[in-house]
Amino acid sequence: MLKGIPDCISPDLMKILMEMGHGDELCFADANCPASSLGPPVVRADGLRATELLEAVLGFFPLDEFVEQNVMVMKPLDNYPGEPKVWETYKKIIKAQDFSGAFKDFSLLERYAFYERASKCYAVVATSEGEAYANLIIKKGVIFK
Repeated sequence: MLKGIPDCISPDLMKILMEMGHGDELCFADANCPASSLGPPVVRADGLRATELLEAVLGFFPLDEFVEQNVMVMKPLDNYPGEPKVWETYKKIIKAQDFSGAFKDFSLLERYAFYERASKCYAVVATSEGEAYANLIIKKGVIFK
């Protein structure tokens, strides 16, 4: 047991966060995402919501300041009514922990473009998030000392 690490971050997830370097990407997959068939290592986070995990991870994970696309979401189909509810929560979480101001807005990726990008991520966190269009990719930045 260590101090200061949220309970929702498993040892496997913490190991992956520690291994990742500048420019590596981490995908949070919702309950409907084909996480295991995307290709990268999968960290199971059964019973946990993506919002809870995002908030915990961002306590350790700086967003990349040197690119425009540092947070990506799956673009809803044209017949989807409005913006997915979970995005508002994501934005609040990100803005509360983005001390460098790196986050401007989501980059929207069409469904298959999102899956292609996720297939190149360092890892995929398979959550039990049930909200529609809750898939999210974040790009790791650097910590300046």
